[in-house]
Amino acid sequence: MRARVMRGVLTAAMAVCLLAACAPVAPSSSPSATRQPSSSAPSPSPTPPPDPAADAVARMSVTEQAASVVMGHISGTDSAALRAYMRLAPQGAAFGGFILMGGNIGADAAQVRAVTDALTLDAALPPLIAIDEEGGVVTRLPWDDLPGGRGLQALDPAQTEQVFAQRAALVAETGADVNFGIVADVPADASSFIASRALGIDPESASSRVTAAVSGEKGVVLSTLKHFPGHGAAPGDSHHSIPATSMTMQQWRAGAARPFVAGIDADAELLMFGHLAYTAVDPAPASLSKRWHEIARDELGFDGVMITDDLGMLSGSGITEYGDPVANAVTALQAGNDMVLMIAGSTAETAPQMVTGIVDAVDDGRLSAARLRDAAEHVMRLRMQVAEQR
Repeated sequence: MRARVMRGVLTAAMAVCLLAACAPVAPSSSPSATRQPSSSAPSPSPTPPPDPAADAVARMSVTEQAASVVMGHISGTDSAALRAYMRLAPQGAAFGGFILMGGNIGADAAQVRAVTDALTLDAALPPLIAIDEEGGVVTRLPWDDLPGGRGLQALDPAQTEQVFAQRAALVAETGADVNFGIVADVPADASSFIASRALGIDPESASSRVTAAVSGEKGVVLSTLKHFPGHGAAPGDSHHSIPATSMTMQQWRAGAARPFVAGIDADAELLMFGHLAYTAVDPAPASLSKRWHEIARDELGFDGVMITDDLGMLSGSGITEYGDPVANAVTALQAGNDMVLMIAGSTAETAPQMVTGIVDAVDDGRLSAARLRDAAEHVMRLRMQVAEQR
């Protein structure tokens, strides 16, 4: 199709040239007429549209930028303790996010709302408050009795969309604004640890339900696709190891990639990178792989926030190279993540240490200031979007 269009354009251009060559040339009224400079001034370059997120980040210190790309966690429901935690970032900076886990969940939505209110230091620029509310096997809200995982595999896309719309309303009622709830992995077989959580058992069914899930959550909570580039192909559980697969890029594109492409095309706002290695593409875990982040951003066109899975999982993998969560955070940002998530093994001091480590990496050149600024801008855009929707 494109070739036919190009041939048509070339043919038309040749015709114009021939007509111009055959047309009579009017005599010049002055011998020097053709040598007169044009009196018209060159057209000014269009003014780029304003970017409030970039402007806001430009006014931040490096420490504030570093804190804004960290999503931390502590357990508990005490409002004073949670508010104090959000202020623990060095030099008065504020963390850009917080993930709610079981220890933060009270008896009902009103009690969780008290927690999220405490975490919000500035209502004009709220943090990204996330929750893993997949339904089924992974449920943080005890009153969420909607189907998830295998229960959704029996539903058509329209029913799936309805379920995710209802679940999004439950999440929003708590004050959380990000749901880490769309499992876009395609399990290799029923024995895979991810099989009970996936939205489909094959690329086609998974893709249609992923699209429906994003549509259901749209405008209510921010949608997250996980665990890119796909957990199903890599046997093993990344909570305890770094699963690996030798699947080629061509094989990935034909299968495991499709639900993620569907979710990106449906405008999901976040993409979570898994701690799993596609060794034919990059021996490093995808969460720390620059190549996989280039694929997501440049080839799949994802322009939202790229976030790691829990870096505490990497630290707990038993692999010495990944034992330091602060070093993992720096490597993750170098690879292209916009936000780093830390849960397992986290204390009140972990997130502040990560902020300090990120600043040190910028100071000594291991992490470019431009890369940190770009990450902070992506996070800032979502935080501003949340503020507008409230």
